[in-house]
Amino acid sequence: MNAAHLPGSAPPAAQRPSPLDKPAQYLRGVGPHRAKSLAAMGLTTVGDLIEHFPFRHEVEPPPQAIDTLVLDEPATVIAEVQSVRLQGPMRRPAVRATLRDATGRMSAVWFNAPHMADRLRTGGLVRLFGRVTEHNQFAEMVNPRVQRLDGDGREPPTAARLVPVYPATGKLPSRQVAVIVEAALREADGAIVETLPPALLARRKLLGRREALLCMHHPPSLEAVPEARRRLAYEELLLMQLAIALARRWTATNARAPILANSPCIDERIRRRFPFRLTAAQNRVIAEITADMARERPMTRLLQGDVGSGKTVVALYAALVAVANRRQCAILAPTEVLAAQHFNGINRYLEGSRVRRCLLGGRGPRTGRARLLEAIAEGAMDLVVGTQALLEEKVRFGALGLVIVDEQHKFGVSQRATLRSKPRASGGSPAAFVPHYLVMTATPIPRTLSMTIFGDLDVSVIDELPPGRSRVVTALVRPPEEARAWLEVRRRIARGEQAYIVYPLVEESDAVDLKAAVQEVERVGRTLLPGARVGLLHGRMKNEEKQEVMSRFVAGQLDVLVATTVIEVGVDVPNATVMAIQHAERYGLSALHQLRGRVGRGSRPGLCLLFAGGGGEAAARRLDVLCRTCDGFRIAEEDLRIRGPGELLGTRQHGWPEFRVANLVEDVELLTAARDDAARLVAADPRLAAPEHAGLRAELRRRFREKVAFIDVA
Repeated sequence: MNAAHLPGSAPPAAQRPSPLDKPAQYLRGVGPHRAKSLAAMGLTTVGDLIEHFPFRHEVEPPPQAIDTLVLDEPATVIAEVQSVRLQGPMRRPAVRATLRDATGRMSAVWFNAPHMADRLRTGGLVRLFGRVTEHNQFAEMVNPRVQRLDGDGREPPTAARLVPVYPATGKLPSRQVAVIVEAALREADGAIVETLPPALLARRKLLGRREALLCMHHPPSLEAVPEARRRLAYEELLLMQLAIALARRWTATNARAPILANSPCIDERIRRRFPFRLTAAQNRVIAEITADMARERPMTRLLQGDVGSGKTVVALYAALVAVANRRQCAILAPTEVLAAQHFNGINRYLEGSRVRRCLLGGRGPRTGRARLLEAIAEGAMDLVVGTQALLEEKVRFGALGLVIVDEQHKFGVSQRATLRSKPRASGGSPAAFVPHYLVMTATPIPRTLSMTIFGDLDVSVIDELPPGRSRVVTALVRPPEEARAWLEVRRRIARGEQAYIVYPLVEESDAVDLKAAVQEVERVGRTLLPGARVGLLHGRMKNEEKQEVMSRFVAGQLDVLVATTVIEVGVDVPNATVMAIQHAERYGLSALHQLRGRVGRGSRPGLCLLFAGGGGEAAARRLDVLCRTCDGFRIAEEDLRIRGPGELLGTRQHGWPEFRVANLVEDVELLTAARDDAARLVAADPRLAAPEHAGLRAELRRRFREKVAFIDVA
């Protein structure tokens, strides 16, 4: 399925290009240089610009006479330009203008803005807004906002005005963005068409699209903005939900997966591999997964579970069901460390088993790797664990039946789609035959985010920890309390326990004043924890070095591991009971929750120390959430509220939904309504072929043509 070619539709016929698709570069006043600055903000076309909305509006008061101006007060003045001149050095001249109205004279000066000399015309009428200062005993405004009044009657010159303030960059200030957006609005005026069908507009009591767009930029009053915002937020959410619903329907209609049946015999053989009883939550989730795998419709399921809840065991159960049905399973992990740990854990559970398994890394002897690829292609490997290496074109499977992706948000959606659509070694159409797809994440995904990013997946949640897992105590450590905190770490090491010390940087940087792992590792062993055996682990090390350090830590040959967030996901050392996180205020709550999940994985109680030297009281209140709860979903909701979806998931990757108006915290009701409406629309008109849905079809093509993978991943 291609996002630019909706399911069941004919390719769009050649037609006149829409003004909305006009490159921003060709707007008056833009040009190549400013176009680059706009592109850095994600604004490349007229359509992008008219949806670049102000984040607030400033109220300019009604104009007043020059002789009534008050020093240090903001004011609006309408006056005639008497003279314009350049002052100062020629490289960076200031532009000074003298202005007059019926009551007196004033001046205005603009620094670092030589273009103002061309904008101001002697004898012309202008409207100025700025703070009143004094120059040569006359009133003056420094860098005031200016509007030329051309007498077209669009705005009464005596009225107050709402001025949009736009998101901007250092190279392109808000005032310049406002001028460019105005040009885009003029260019797009006749091309803004309604996207929503009339019945939907009426049922949801929404403004028309053109009215809402114009109101967002130039509202008649501040009270009018919420209704315009509501309309546009609903549209964004509806389009996302339609893309998801169409993808699901296409998969259900066109794609087929192998039937991987479970049975009491298979179940008994698999459970014998685990030296413990599975929890009720694990059993419930296994039943959901195996029911999906027993159908011809491809499974697309998200397995959520807090740190330490036993997701890996559930995933291995599903993998062994696939193998029992003579199908291959691929497990994709985000790092070499985690892939190796998955493989080692699988080896422990499958000791003495006939299941053929291998670890496929990014490096290795060429001849050995070639033999491994051949075995995978021939179906002679039942279970393949790997990282990005599994995505390479040369990796082909003989009979791939199940794909398991760990920490799915660590991969771009196009990468996940690549693995899911891996062609069989024997050829065949990957579009018609796909493996079942199971996603695991220990990042609790709030419901609103799950409905968007993972909206095409069914969700299973392991909401119970295995017996014997102890709660991790979390404490905020301020600078005066650091000595006592390090004393507790030393006590635990003296008892034979192990510790992680996490730093935000690998090496020190002139750009930020933060401690870094490489520079701090010596101080840890010499001063903070004297006598301790200290190792270093970070993402820039070679894979062999990382494996060697991690193996020594797992074997108890190191007491302390100084690391970056490379240990965030999956590292499992039951004897590690304490974690000290430096500059904790620099991390998101969900990332901190993931990190502390590395301790307390055995029978001894865990301790997580959050060293916070900055951020003030706001950071302390935020970190206090972690000290008060271990509920990952509550923490994720708070992180979503504070940091937004891209930051919560640790990445802003191409393919994730990026909303310009909608807010996943504030717009839960709108999101639910959009999901319900999308389901009804696709059920009634699967091809969106009805005339009243033409606007939706066009907007889906426009918005998702660069996000093909997001739709195809279903």
